Parts: sequence; structure tokens; C-alpha cells
Amino acid sequence: MSVATENSADANAMRRSTTRLSIYLNDHLAGSTLGVELVKRASSENQGTPLGDYLEALRREIEEDRATLVRLMEELGVRRKRSKVSAAWIAEKVGRLKLNGQLTGYSPLSPLVELESLHLGINGKLDMWKALGHSLPQRVEGIDFDQLVRRAKRQAEELERHHLEVAATALS
Repeated sequence: MSVATENSADANAMRRSTTRLSIYLNDHLAGSTLGVELVKRASSENQGTPLGDYLEALRREIEEDRATLVRLMEELGVRRKRSKVSAAWIAEKVGRLKLNGQLTGYSPLSPLVELESLHLGINGKLDMWKALGHSLPQRVEGIDFDQLVRRAKRQAEELERHHLEVAATALS
């Protein structure tokens, strides 16, 4: 194989890798957008309760995690796909239309379903931070993937406690 052919093959492999990373990060950015919108709504609906207080604190952390993802994308030169982010925002709004045992308003099932959705998002984020920490540790300065993994694990554990409390109320 000639040097030119070898260089071309390396360049093609790098482009494919960059494309896959862009798709992956943009998918997670869309998911984090949905998560931020969902936790905002859930926090607002439960304002003035212990669950509402917890969700407000979680909202701030999820927004920080999303900002870290945006900064990571910028440092890696990955363009944000606004169409994916917009679609996630719309999906969260459409998700509000599902029936929860009553035609209008917030039902006892609403927070249960919301916490389960947030649980999926947090675990997806946890998996993302693990994958990036394993695959990109030398490529990104100033982002502590181990700390992000620990935080996501803590978020999942705290969410699970609230989930079980809400389930006991909603399902009994």
C-alpha cells in the first residue's frame, strides 16, 4: 500500500470516527434537553413539597451536566444539531398529552411516570460519561469524567428513593 493510500485510509477512518462521535454526542444533547424540560415541569408541578425541592435541586444539576456536554462538544469541534435538540424539546411537550387516569391536570401517576423517565435519562447519561471517559480521556482537558460518573450514580440513587415513595402513593 502506498503512503498516499495509507494516508487516505487514515483520513477516512478519522472522518467516520468524528461522524460517529458527533451523532452520539448530539443524541445525548437531545436527551439532556428532554431531561431538562421534564424536570422543570415536574419540579413546577410539585413546588412546595419535598419532592418539588428535590426536583429543583436535580434540575440545577441536570442543567450543569448539559452545559458540560455542550462545552465538551465545543472543545471537540462537534457542531450541535439544532434539529435533534428541537425534536427532543417537542417530544417532551407532546409527552405531556399521555393519559394518567384523568382527562386534565396532574394525576398521582404523573410524578411516577416522570421519575421513571428521568431515571432512564440519568442512566443514559451515566453510560455516556463512562463511555467518554474510557474513549476520550486524553482528548479533553478540564472535564473530569470520573466525577461526572460519580454524580450521575448519586443522582440515580437519590431518584430511586423518591421513585419508591411516589410509587407507594400512586399505586396504593
